[in-house]
Amino acid sequence: MTDRTVQPLEVSLTGPQDIFRLITPDLEKVEVELLRLSASSISLVDHISRYLHNSGGKRIRPALLLLCARMCGCHGDDPVRLGSVMELIHTATLVHDDIIDGAQVRRGRSSVNAKWGNEITVLMGDWLYMTAFFMALEERSFQILDLLIDITRKMVEGELVQLERNGRTDITERDHLEMVERKTAHLFAGCARLGGMVAHVSPAEEEALGNYGFNVGMAFQLIDDLLDFTSSEAVLGKPVINDLKEGKLTLPLIYLLERGDPRHTLKLEALLKSSTVTDDDRDEIIGWVHDFGTLERTSRKAIGYAEKAKRSLEGFRDSVYRQALVQVPDFIVSRDR
Repeated sequence: MTDRTVQPLEVSLTGPQDIFRLITPDLEKVEVELLRLSASSISLVDHISRYLHNSGGKRIRPALLLLCARMCGCHGDDPVRLGSVMELIHTATLVHDDIIDGAQVRRGRSSVNAKWGNEITVLMGDWLYMTAFFMALEERSFQILDLLIDITRKMVEGELVQLERNGRTDITERDHLEMVERKTAHLFAGCARLGGMVAHVSPAEEEALGNYGFNVGMAFQLIDDLLDFTSSEAVLGKPVINDLKEGKLTLPLIYLLERGDPRHTLKLEALLKSSTVTDDDRDEIIGWVHDFGTLERTSRKAIGYAEKAKRSLEGFRDSVYRQALVQVPDFIVSRDR
């Protein structure tokens, strides 16, 4: 049911925890739904899916969907179900990405491929995708299915583009941003759009929500790029400078190479070929991205996307949910994990 009444402005939002508190009952329902979906009569599938669920996660994508739906006046359970679908799709991408990258750690625990091997993990990722789409079918909406299929196709394209570019030092800023759009931003955009769809918003409002989610997703990934150099394994739940070890250039290093210093190019070419980064290598590269301001430049780029996201909400009526969504981009660009 959709109710266009405005939520009273009676909640003080001073941090991410306040935003999540707004939708705590809904997020708890998402967790129940994810647990239900994790259950399987196949013991191996059941075990791995529960392992993935217990690994946690920020649940940012379902939270975004829920906040958009509530802002637009939808207070039923459709957003809860679709939030669970989007989290399953996100989890499936992570499972497959870890195989491709040979990752051993995810969220501070052994990755699924490290524990069960690549063959089982490939099939587990497929199972998660199919479970998500099976659940989405319950909505009986071609519009929703079209969106989910388009998002999934773009994410796969993004992974293929990433693989083709691994190990190369001729990647431009535009190249990287296009890859981020496919791998990350379109999923965020889809979450925001779905929040509007279940509230039956106008096409213009749905487009605005999509723009909001897209720019939030871009900011989120660029801050991830930055945190790879500024955080720690204990905080991130995965090794630092991990992207470089996997043969990937992210924005801070792309900006560094733009300076044209042969030292930087030769060093990064050697590391990309070897896929080995020693402690001395790590310290040298971290020193470079600090000294030459490429972290600050990446941060400014992320802030630009955050500002675009906030402007996308200008046409929506004020409510505590809109206030929360306006603050989400700021919290994303200031996060440390």
